[in-house]
Amino acid sequence: MQKIPKQMLQKGMFIEEFCGSWMEHPFWRSRFVLASDDDLARILQSSITELWIDPTKGLGLSDAEARALPAVEEPNLEQLAASEAKAKPQRVSMGEELARARKICDRARSAVEQMFSEARMGKAVDAEHCKAMVEEISTSVSRNPGALISLARLKTADEYTYMHSVAVCALMIALARELALPEDQVKEAGLAGLLHDMGKALIPMSILNKAGKLTDAEFDIVKQHPKKGYELLVEAGNASQEVMDACLHHHEKTDGSGYPHKLLDADISLIAKMTAVCDVYDAITSNRPYKKGWDPAESIKKMAEWSKGHFDEAVFQGFVKSLGIYPVGSLVRLQSNRLGIVVEQSPGALLKPKVKVFFSVANNTRIAPVLLDLASSKVDEKIVSREPTDKWAFKDLDELWQVE
Repeated sequence: MQKIPKQMLQKGMFIEEFCGSWMEHPFWRSRFVLASDDDLARILQSSITELWIDPTKGLGLSDAEARALPAVEEPNLEQLAASEAKAKPQRVSMGEELARARKICDRARSAVEQMFSEARMGKAVDAEHCKAMVEEISTSVSRNPGALISLARLKTADEYTYMHSVAVCALMIALARELALPEDQVKEAGLAGLLHDMGKALIPMSILNKAGKLTDAEFDIVKQHPKKGYELLVEAGNASQEVMDACLHHHEKTDGSGYPHKLLDADISLIAKMTAVCDVYDAITSNRPYKKGWDPAESIKKMAEWSKGHFDEAVFQGFVKSLGIYPVGSLVRLQSNRLGIVVEQSPGALLKPKVKVFFSVANNTRIAPVLLDLASSKVDEKIVSREPTDKWAFKDLDELWQVE
């Protein structure tokens, strides 16, 4: 392969990899033949400065051009290992991560929309192309799990199909880390979350976005999406067995009542069990064409009620720990008879998140917002219950927890 400055790029070259972050270049995929002037212009206008091309798969440089390139030094493995350890994402506050997470959500939503569009046109779904996106999402979750996960929950009904994949990817990464899986399996779990619903690309949009209840015949069509997604991944030929299994079996239930194969608990893989939990949580907390999303804490409570026979108990408990008993965005009542919105988790204290207090129940009036860290020894306050959002006429709950 040849590493070249972007100014030497020509149509017909096979781009193997961009040098830089996935967020810096203008394409959701990183490996393709450069075929259009528009795509060339987009690369030249981006902040990318260098890239790798593979002359065995496309146009290469002339001998004279190749000789003029600076020599590529072999990496010092010790220095590389030290650099990677130093570059490990450090935990930051919700406020610090929100701006970056918004950019990642926007870019990832657009990328998934392109993936679905290409699948509808009969193009193969290449799992390799998604790994840079998963890496970017994983890094954000490392810095602060609540930021991207909570933003992805705020999808509109129209963008649900695409943002659902992004949200489940982030939830899977957080869950995999809570279950202490090795980091390579964490990334594989994220990839499974991103691709688990690819089969919906082959389901008519009129059914996916239907505002009313589906007929039995329409629901039978929707239930084909795990098998269709699995077939798309098999056709592409480069997704792992784990990712394909999550795609095929994320609607199985431990009591055997799921689909498509009515598998029992022991026959369902760990990654499929993980995907089942993350898929349901994002579905019930999101606004859909036919219903408003539930409050995060209410959703956790409902899932706990369903967990026997639906979810693997150990996986569900790990999921709750990864999000918190009261996830970001939950409306809660404090012992002081004030209401607050959960804005961030306190590591190691599931019942003591950071809460923005904004309403006095005793006086039935809004008060100046105050941020309380319930895990702090200086704060003599605690949550006494979750509060149903439909009981109150608050229109700005999602704005309140975004505490940049």
